[in-house]
Amino acid sequence: MENHGKDWKNVQRPTAMPVCIIGAGSSGVAAAKALKEKGLPFDCYEIGSNIGGMWRYQNDNGLSSAYRSLHIDTSRKNLGYSDFPIPDHYPDFLSHFEVLEYLERYAEHAGVRQHIRFKTRVERVAPEDGAWRVTLDDGSSKPYRAVIVANGHLWDPRTVEFDGNFRGEQLHSHHYKTPEPFRDKHVLVIGIGNSAVDIAVDVCKGARSTLVSTRRSAWIMPKYFMGYPIDQVSGFIARKFRLSTRLTRSIVQRLAYLVTGDQARFGIPRPRHEIWREHATLSQEFIPYCGHGWIRVKPNVSKLQGDRVLFEDGSCEPVDVIIQATGYKTSFPFLDRSLFEVNDGKVELYRRMLPPALPGLCLLGLVQPVGPTIPLVEVQARWLASVLACETKLPPAPVMAKEIESHGEAVARQFVGSARYTLEVDARSYSRKLNKDMQTGTAGI
Repeated sequence: MENHGKDWKNVQRPTAMPVCIIGAGSSGVAAAKALKEKGLPFDCYEIGSNIGGMWRYQNDNGLSSAYRSLHIDTSRKNLGYSDFPIPDHYPDFLSHFEVLEYLERYAEHAGVRQHIRFKTRVERVAPEDGAWRVTLDDGSSKPYRAVIVANGHLWDPRTVEFDGNFRGEQLHSHHYKTPEPFRDKHVLVIGIGNSAVDIAVDVCKGARSTLVSTRRSAWIMPKYFMGYPIDQVSGFIARKFRLSTRLTRSIVQRLAYLVTGDQARFGIPRPRHEIWREHATLSQEFIPYCGHGWIRVKPNVSKLQGDRVLFEDGSCEPVDVIIQATGYKTSFPFLDRSLFEVNDGKVELYRRMLPPALPGLCLLGLVQPVGPTIPLVEVQARWLASVLACETKLPPAPVMAKEIESHGEAVARQFVGSARYTLEVDARSYSRKLNKDMQTGTAGI
């Protein structure tokens, strides 16, 4: 990659030039708070008319993937920002309405709302004379010492193509909102991640039939074990016995078996990979609904045949609607793709945030953690603010490259080959590294 801006040492010099934040979701708000606490000037631009990002259901920015029944999969005690815990009167698992309410209160608490310019689209971000020129949709532009990209990575749908022709309706889960349009129809959901099983459970109550198609299946974990959220049980085991994430997940899988039994008995194939090699799918309802026959699990699609779908096991089913819950592309429409892009299976970012050859460009929240996202993004934001405040010194480019290489090798060893794991991190070990960098004042490998 061509070096467009000298090196990161130039960014870590005192200057009155402000920092630009793109996006005012959970990541952008955390960044604004962190910069404000360091006394660093900044501007934050949000394309929508309010904060919240994907958590604002039917957000007028047109980018929210939230559906009406969406509930977060991280329990309340593990979800919030460290200095602003979620009150106990909220349920164990918050709805998107409640997450948004919490984010709004957090923004008010942090005093950052007045620093956000709403209904403003960033059209272009480009390096210029050691700084970054940001151009807005009104044609105005301004130089910044750094740009924190916090536009999220769950808004640009990834779709798959199948052989044959289909006469029914096809949509991506990004555009799914409520089950009413699918009443009395034969529905096929592609995928078996959290969104896929949520949508299948949602539509099956009114659909004529509901199928879920999966290539390699997934481990289905309950949200509760003995009345406690499963992530709290997992966290307790890890802390009590000082276990790795890999070993903890293996133990919790065996405990969850006491709740669900063998998922294959319900027609859900057991994956060939170990549970620690891929994200488990959390659902308290999916297995029982399969047990009731309201949802049936099928293998991968072989061919589309008009108003029917042929599967790889040779079975053929009537289908009126196909909902693809097939994930998202990671896109930055304001960045030239020759400058920076995330390719399937590869993204070169030091500490998962900084492209070594593009000093001043920072990617925040561009992670898919084993563990809760919001607390992790908060640590990332504080780390970036510490770097931009010249309190945490960055290493030279060769050390950055070594860290990137080491992380890539670790991901390849642990996780199954999939674009889904391009952005993977272990929240516990990753947070420890970021906190150590800030404590010592020097970032390393």
